[in-house]
Amino acid sequence: MNMEQLRLLATLISLSLCACGGGDGSGTSQSATTQPVSSGSGSSGSTPNPIPTISTLYPSCAPAGEQLVNGANNQLLVIGPNTFAAGSVVRWNGSDRPTTNDGINSLTAQISATDIAAAGAAVVTVFNPAPGGGTSNSLTFAITTGAVDPQSIAVDPAGKFAYVMNSGCTGGAGGYVSMYTINSTTGTLASIGPPVSTHDYGGYPGSVTVAPSGKFVYVTNSGDVWDPDYGSVAMYTIDATTGALTSIGTIAGNCPGLCFPSSLVVDPSGKFAYVAIGGTVATGGTPVPFSVAMYTINATTGGLTSIGTISTGPAPVSVGVDPAGKFVYVVNEDGNVGSAGNVSMYAINATTGALASIGTIAAGTAPVSIAMDPSGKFAYVTNSGSNDISMYAIDAATGALTSVGTIAAGTTPVSVAVDPSGKFAYVTNSGSNDVSMYTMNSTTGSLTLIGSITTGLSPTSITINPSGQLAYVTNSGSNDVSMYSIGITGTLTLVATIGT
Repeated sequence: MNMEQLRLLATLISLSLCACGGGDGSGTSQSATTQPVSSGSGSSGSTPNPIPTISTLYPSCAPAGEQLVNGANNQLLVIGPNTFAAGSVVRWNGSDRPTTNDGINSLTAQISATDIAAAGAAVVTVFNPAPGGGTSNSLTFAITTGAVDPQSIAVDPAGKFAYVMNSGCTGGAGGYVSMYTINSTTGTLASIGPPVSTHDYGGYPGSVTVAPSGKFVYVTNSGDVWDPDYGSVAMYTIDATTGALTSIGTIAGNCPGLCFPSSLVVDPSGKFAYVAIGGTVATGGTPVPFSVAMYTINATTGGLTSIGTISTGPAPVSVGVDPAGKFVYVVNEDGNVGSAGNVSMYAINATTGALASIGTIAAGTAPVSIAMDPSGKFAYVTNSGSNDISMYAIDAATGALTSVGTIAAGTTPVSVAVDPSGKFAYVTNSGSNDVSMYTMNSTTGSLTLIGSITTGLSPTSITINPSGQLAYVTNSGSNDVSMYSIGITGTLTLVATIGT
């Protein structure tokens, strides 16, 4: 979410907080002006300025050593209900910061890199000058040791690096990607450095994907239905030595081409990318198309080039590709509470990357994730509303799915992963804070539960190391990653936990 979009959000919030006129008593809002650092001196005028009130900070936290709002020069948006005045200044731990009065019940403060260099907390207030005026209530800005609310994790094909997409603070204005090296002996993760910005709103679950070449990373930013910010796809190159990411830009939401992206997958050849998109703009109730956005990938730069979209079912939330790169599957949640979703099926044109529909098949209630086994014979879909897993056989010639039944999972299953040997499957259950473990029948694809293991709070995503010896789980509620070893029977054993 960029600053102009945040200011629009500030207007919406302020209207809900107060139906009164401008803070100067005139019934009109102040025009946008940039204020120098204040010493507390007054402004002229016969109407006293109010004591300001602040209600919201956007964002309300940031990782130590990182930038604040989408990489936008450390700018902090401070929102209040019509109580700012000409000359209002944001104060950071009691010290003035250069402030812009946006004229719509919000102030933009310039925060220095030094202000967020170390983990801790800062007290944010606003000062209104005389006549009248005074200092507002205070809000706390958290400077975290790492990123917040991890949603998705991916490991590079060589098993050297891992990347976690973090949504950011509740109500926040930017997502981040945490970067790790993987110990080749123990599989434990070690932070590479401060998380990097995804350059857009990260307040809803998104995804992170590593290209099969191991050269590029792609992150979906979901956007904000209240703004609307239609979301984006952030693109990065990977340093082959250190694993550090370098941004190569974003593809901004350009509805109907790209709207509210939720999930991205790259085909095994590394030539094509597919993004599940679509939703409804809450402010106007305007629906935007439910579809898959299709892209070609520049093998040198990693840049994406659109080749169009194709329709899906309602509320697509997850996209997967079979190991042979012949078929794409999209999980459609439906969007209506208590309703069964489905899976849209497509064939890939090997030359152009374009998709052709081959129909849909029913899933359980509120399906959210899909994974295929390494042989490309079976597919598994987690159903968060019915607390089970739909199991399918894949027709090798046509790509069509055929149901082979369902099996119970824990409470609110979210993510599913299959190990590289095709023997075991694992499902994160965000409601019961655990991972369900299964063995796979290599002939039928049916799963058999072998137990569960506790995770951190609200596990969201699971991935398996290419060696098949380690599993990594992101825990959104406890802001960490659980690392497990995989035994010969498929059971998981906790190795370590590291913060994001």
